[in-house]
Amino acid sequence: MLFAHDTERELAALVAMVNTLGHVSGDEGLPDVAALDAFCAEHRWSGRRDHDLAELEAVRAQRPRLLALWDLALAGDEDGFVDLVNTLLSEGHALPQLVRHDGWGWHLHATPDDAPLDRRMAVEAGMAMVEVVRRGELSRLRRCSGDDCTDVFIDLSKNRSRRFCDGSCGNRAAVAAYRARMRG
Repeated sequence: MLFAHDTERELAALVAMVNTLGHVSGDEGLPDVAALDAFCAEHRWSGRRDHDLAELEAVRAQRPRLLALWDLALAGDEDGFVDLVNTLLSEGHALPQLVRHDGWGWHLHATPDDAPLDRRMAVEAGMAMVEVVRRGELSRLRRCSGDDCTDVFIDLSKNRSRRFCDGSCGNRAAVAAYRARMRG
């Protein structure tokens, strides 16, 4: 395991959040409050939830800022990356504390449970990225190599060889390469 369990879980949630921007399909990945509810359930977000349109809009508004983390990492702009992480943490009034809840062992939360969801998401993303920077692993932030895909992912493979966001993009590329070889 490259990062602590809670960091890897947060990184996965961060990738999923950024990818709801609809890069591939052009569709909104969080079209309504029910979709946000499902997202929060899937990624086991605890704490306050307002379950309203204002909360949905606030969460949607965070995504371009979170996507900017990949843009900065891919550009090799570590200082800009760190500046954005620090901004996310300071704007969210981060105050890291060890907590234990819902069957999870000790892990870090950096905002109170009653903070707005969008602030908690931004701060948790910032906290996860702190570990990425501290371990010198910015190069693990990637964009999918699929022809029609610009989704982001974090390469947690041992040999840093992952090129695709998920199995479907990799499978499509393998099928296309196979068909090209069969034609040739």
